[in-house]
Amino acid sequence: MLSTVNYPAHGGPAIPPHLLFRNLSSTAADLSLSPVRTGFSKRRGARNKLRVGNFLTFSGSPGIWGLSSTNSALLAVSEINQRGGILGREIEMSMYDAGGPLDDVVRRAEQAIAFDEVDLIMGSHISAVRVALRKVTRSHIPYVYTPVYEGGERTPGVMAIGETPRWQSRPAIEWLAEVKKASRWYLIGSDYVWPWQSHRAIKKYITDAGGRIVGEEFVPVGEDNHEAHLARIRAAKPDVVLISLIGTDSIMFNRAFAECGLAATTLRLAGAMDETVLLGIGADNAENLFCASGYFNCVGSRPNDEFLSRYRAMFGPHAPPVGSVGQSNYEGLRFLAAAVERAGSLSLGPLLPAARNIVYAGARGPVTIRDGHAEMPMYLAEADGLDFKLIKTL
Repeated sequence: MLSTVNYPAHGGPAIPPHLLFRNLSSTAADLSLSPVRTGFSKRRGARNKLRVGNFLTFSGSPGIWGLSSTNSALLAVSEINQRGGILGREIEMSMYDAGGPLDDVVRRAEQAIAFDEVDLIMGSHISAVRVALRKVTRSHIPYVYTPVYEGGERTPGVMAIGETPRWQSRPAIEWLAEVKKASRWYLIGSDYVWPWQSHRAIKKYITDAGGRIVGEEFVPVGEDNHEAHLARIRAAKPDVVLISLIGTDSIMFNRAFAECGLAATTLRLAGAMDETVLLGIGADNAENLFCASGYFNCVGSRPNDEFLSRYRAMFGPHAPPVGSVGQSNYEGLRFLAAAVERAGSLSLGPLLPAARNIVYAGARGPVTIRDGHAEMPMYLAEADGLDFKLIKTL
């Protein structure tokens, strides 16, 4: 089943989840409404508008980031189109659900390319989805992957711009070891590729900092009963629990962690943590909770202040808080615009070399992509009520 909705070039207000997608079944009646069937489609790359297929998740554990990701992408579309688009082509963005079984997501991507004729795919979704989608896009159309991830992406055509453990986790571990005298570490993560691969690097960083691992486990995505995990953590007596749980799984774990009394005695360092997740955890459950990230909305900089001002102006003062995952969709389009303008083409031949070494401007200010790796300011923050306070620039 294909799920998509086209957004006008000028953007618009936030859209509630139940109105976000229209579902197209494979019935003859529905297919008769498809642009391909009615003859309105033009050859990919030869039409006036640039069709971007944005794969975002609105269900399951990572679904908590869906609304802020949508808003951030819409803001970027509006800004880029107001400046004339990319190579003179206005962006026409369609949203596709990146939730549910991977086979379903792959089919949506195949249909987006074959029937909707998207020019490229982008989005923030879990790495398991990226691994599945890159088989569809490989050497065929560009694929911009925006959120924090495990690193090491080398698939032809895939451009990953998010934080990786080397830049995100290593300096935070070193700071906790030096300043908080942390030496005993317990690792807990969701059971899929990002935590698996990240933990491999993180364990080396902990050892290099003079620490040792006293426990590690991976939790099925969607698990909300953490009594057994917390019992093992309590028995191991770590100084720090490093958390690589995703979305609402992280919320439920951190709530339970605090409610059983561990927050008062044990530090927490979270990877995929931002203001959206912190809001779900709650101020009463955020004691001794640290996070390292390339973006916090409390960063006092002119680019971030201007980004947040435009975000609130477009979506209102009560829009979902924008954190690192949501904001990455804004930067994904800003990165794309810079890379395509430099290459002078959306074709993979000239685009990929241009994208491997480039500086683009986003909410974080200038971000350098050097040899395919994103280099950006990195911050360590501590939860302070329902917001973060910056501790250190890493």
